[in-house]
Amino acid sequence: MALWGNSDNVTSAGTVTLNYATGICTGSNTAFGDAGSAQEGDVIRFGDRSGTYFGDAVIVSIASTTQLTIGSTAGLSGVAIAATSFTVSQCPVSSIGDVTFSEGASGTQDKVVYGVAAEGVDATTTSKYAVDHGGWVGVTTYVDQHGELRVKKEVLVAMSGITTGNAPVYDADPLG
Repeated sequence: MALWGNSDNVTSAGTVTLNYATGICTGSNTAFGDAGSAQEGDVIRFGDRSGTYFGDAVIVSIASTTQLTIGSTAGLSGVAIAATSFTVSQCPVSSIGDVTFSEGASGTQDKVVYGVAAEGVDATTTSKYAVDHGGWVGVTTYVDQHGELRVKKEVLVAMSGITTGNAPVYDADPLG
């Protein structure tokens, strides 16, 4: 299992249901383990950050194209996950240990790990979301006491050659 990969655009077709007690995730119309799809060590993101989001977990084993097991539910909300959309990322697995990266927005604050390619760096140069380097970037957004949007960025893994197309996409307004 790698600590991170270079893709935030792993094929994520189908829907999933999670059994919290066993950590077994059962898919419908999924291709777990197939080339270009979810692999052991990848991060599965349950739900949609712009809608209902349940959190992130590391995939520790794949039994078939429709069944995988996650290592921990610590980065998940605890709400039942049934017939839910998902995305798969090769983001740093250490971000799962920091539950603020894997939980959905709370109030006026949000904290997400994005895969940022060279295009994302270029697209943000004149915005509050400007990043210093491509790679895996932790981004925290919040509204301060004066009602102003604040954006903090932390490069977790600086790298070139990262592929994205991720959800959400990192551009001049990734929250929009």
